[in-house]
This record gives sequence, structure tokens and C-alpha cells, in this order.
Amino acid sequence: MRPEVAFRREDRLGESPVWSVREGALWWVDIHRPAILRAALPGPDAVAEWELTGNVGSIGLRRGGGVVAALRTGFALLDGDGGVQHLAQPIADQADLRFNDGRVDRRGRFWAGTVQERRVPGLAGLYRLYPDGSCRQMVSGITVSNGLAWSPDDRTMYLACSHERTVYAYEYDLDAGALGSRRVFTRFGSTDGVPDGATVDSLGCYWIAHFDGGKLTRFNPRGEVDQVVPMPVPRPTSCAFGGPGLDTLYVTSARFNLDPAALDAAPLSGSVFALRPGVAGLAEPEFGR
Repeated sequence: MRPEVAFRREDRLGESPVWSVREGALWWVDIHRPAILRAALPGPDAVAEWELTGNVGSIGLRRGGGVVAALRTGFALLDGDGGVQHLAQPIADQADLRFNDGRVDRRGRFWAGTVQERRVPGLAGLYRLYPDGSCRQMVSGITVSNGLAWSPDDRTMYLACSHERTVYAYEYDLDAGALGSRRVFTRFGSTDGVPDGATVDSLGCYWIAHFDGGKLTRFNPRGEVDQVVPMPVPRPTSCAFGGPGLDTLYVTSARFNLDPAALDAAPLSGSVFALRPGVAGLAEPEFGR
């Protein structure tokens, strides 16, 4: 299970990969460029890019085509022609906060968390966006939201706080879109980097990227390490299953703030990688609008 380059890139902060079964294409973002990217086939000329004027933290697929996005201060709908329709902006008046990791649940709601850029503890949160455009904060008291994913039975929602090096598991009510009790799923050690983006496979195991840890880890549903995959870059950022059988794991990465020596040692930083882990993932839901 050796990661190979799917798309040779120099993304500053590649993130939020999501595979569209309907399109047969991989979408992802470069938060700091900022841009949304789409590729239907591997190759140097396969990537289409939509540049934006401000940070884009994450995206989800839409039933109507295009993507729903968590931009710096709130949500927006983007169509395939580059049109942008802004929705709720829940942190427009809050300094040093921006939206980050997010994804769509299996009832067509988009969830996205925020980052406190100066790492002041407890000022970030997690928000839920309904297809009608209404928005509600669902979690508070975190610092860097990441690692969002749901178990295949939709009874568990995973959420990481990178600043705390901790992944939490919440009881989840899919019909109501409500969270119950929280427990610690796993904690990262001091040499493991920090928990970043994640996904869940069809067997219910949780895959997460170690930013500044140079690896992916697969945890079983009990929070025990099942598999570790070394990456050829120090900053893998997130992962998503894709391909015709949803059995390819795509991994985004970052190169921002790496010094010249680090980039010489890891020149593929910022690329998108692909590996075959021997297990399939789940089709990503689409936002209901």
C-alpha cells in the first residue's frame, strides 16, 4: 500500500477532498491560494481550477450540481460556471476566525467547523447548514475543528480538535441532525503531529491524516490503531475514498510554511496522492440544494 502521486501539485494547503460518484471526479480545495479544484482523470492537464477572493475551508457536493462551500466567514453555493450565491455568514463579525473542515451528512445538511487563527483556546465551533440556508452552531468550546466524519450506521459523529490533539466521538441522531454525549475516541502523542482531515470506510474504520506527522492512521471503531501508512510528505491534510469502486484513497497535502530544507526533502508537498488500502469507502452524500 504505497502512496503514488495522483496529481502533481504545489497546493499551499490542499484540503477537503470529495469524490463525486455522479461525475466520476475528485474535488478539493486549496485554502490559502484560495481555489476550488476538480479533476476527472489523473494527469497534469486534468485539473480545473476556480480561484476565489478569500479563504475556502471545505466543500461538499450538491444535488443541483456544483458545490456547497464554507468560505472564510460563512457558506455559499458555487455552480460549475463559477457563480457564487452567498448564504449565512455566522462569523462575519468575529476576528481571527475562519471556516475549516466540513462535509455533508446523509440527510443533505452541510456541517463545517472553524479555526481560531491565533489559537486562543475555546473560541471555535461547529456549524450545521440546512438546505433552506438556515444555520445553527452545534458545538462550541473548541479551537481548531477538523476530522469530521460519520460512522456507516450514522450513530456516531467524529470531530477532532487539532489544538488538543484529540478526536472525539459524539452520539448522533441522523433524522434530527442532533448530537448527544461525547467521548474521547483517540489522542495523538507529541510526536504524531496533529489530527487533520478524516474519512470513514465501509467497515466503519476511521482514517485520519497526521499534519506534521507524515502519515495516515486507520482506527477501528473502538479507537484502536489498525493500520499506519507513511506518506512521502510531512503534511498530509485529509483523505477521501474515490474511483470507480470507491476503493482508492486520495490524500491531499500542504506545503505552506515549510522551509527550503523541508521542501528539498519532500518536493511532492502540496500534491494529491492515491493509494489502494484494500477496503472501499462510502459514497459522499450531496447537499440538498
